[in-house]
Amino acid sequence: MLEDLQYANDLLQTNRVDEALKLIDNKMKEANLEEQFVIGELYFEWGFFDKALIVFQKIEEILPDEGQIKFFIASIYIELEMDAEAIEILSEINKSDDFYLEALMQLADLYESQGLFEVAELKLREAKSINPDEIIIDFALAELLFSIGEYNKAVIHYERVIQEQEIIMDVNINERLAESLAMISNYEKALDYYSKIEDMNNDMLFKYGFIASQINRNDIAIYSWEKLIEQDPDYHSVYTELAKVYQLEGMNQEAYNLLEKSLKIDEFNKELYFMAGKLANEFGDYKNSERYIREAVILDNDYKEAVMFLINILKDKDRHDEIIELIDDIKRMGAEDPEYDWELARSYNEIEKFEKAYEYYQIAANLLNTDAIFLKEFGYFLLEDGRSEQAVQTFTKYLEIDPLDSDIIGLLNRIEL
Repeated sequence: MLEDLQYANDLLQTNRVDEALKLIDNKMKEANLEEQFVIGELYFEWGFFDKALIVFQKIEEILPDEGQIKFFIASIYIELEMDAEAIEILSEINKSDDFYLEALMQLADLYESQGLFEVAELKLREAKSINPDEIIIDFALAELLFSIGEYNKAVIHYERVIQEQEIIMDVNINERLAESLAMISNYEKALDYYSKIEDMNNDMLFKYGFIASQINRNDIAIYSWEKLIEQDPDYHSVYTELAKVYQLEGMNQEAYNLLEKSLKIDEFNKELYFMAGKLANEFGDYKNSERYIREAVILDNDYKEAVMFLINILKDKDRHDEIIELIDDIKRMGAEDPEYDWELARSYNEIEKFEKAYEYYQIAANLLNTDAIFLKEFGYFLLEDGRSEQAVQTFTKYLEIDPLDSDIIGLLNRIEL
């Protein structure tokens, strides 16, 4: 019989599926329990889960307390995406059964897949109490805790695993420990674990550099990220980070060169344009500075930091009409911020369109009525525009925020006299 089953398996391997199934189906009719078990395994291995289920359920009728049979049936249910049935039959395995530990592990996996993390953890901890030295249980616990953000607890179990294995089930334990420790801000120890990883892939290099940058090990960050770019120039997110570290190290020219290179690779990254624009401004390259900042704003019309930087560039050149045009454009595209209205008010005031300036100061005041700088400026504008009563009200509100401003106190006394 067993030779026939081996022959059937050979038939399947040569794609003679119908012949293999016909042979197995015929042998099933006269098979004993051991042979039925082998047939069930073959069906399972071949992916005929419905047939495998029928075989093992038939065996279960004869051996209702056999944990191994229940475990196989549960495995079939899982393949058939019948998780509830799998949980039910796994729960029937007796604690004294040799397969009870495996059942606990499988139950934990099923409960985790259903989002029942606490139940999954309980099952794994029970398994741990039965076999405290089995690192696969520590690994399963660590992975579960890592997945739900319980990094402190995960570290405990990963550290037990790494004493015996650095890689388990294709997971690099040094990396997991580094990530877990980084998530709880233990960057020094995280960096130590990352340094133990040989042949880092691109993601590892990025994370290694990032963790190093958190504790000002910019030498390591630069080394890691330069190596990453060398390996994969299209790894977009590394460019902004490396440019920032270059600047921290006073390597502004290197940062600028890197950003210009990165913009050829990642032409829709607003932050790259903004950083390049700021550096160009520092170098006195105002033409390119404005060009880059405008690109950033085009990519995101409500990129406030870039918008305000561009406004200041234009303001330095007394290009107030262009400020008005810029803000009108971004407001038409949906950008809203009281500081934009404030800048419109300032620009209209500069070009002596005082009614428009007053209009936008009023709009800005709706949301900036607790901003001391705005209130003081608005008060002076109102006073110069001949709106003394409103100026008094505005200065009074300002003094509620800064009651020790002797200049405004004296000014109010003069106005009221």
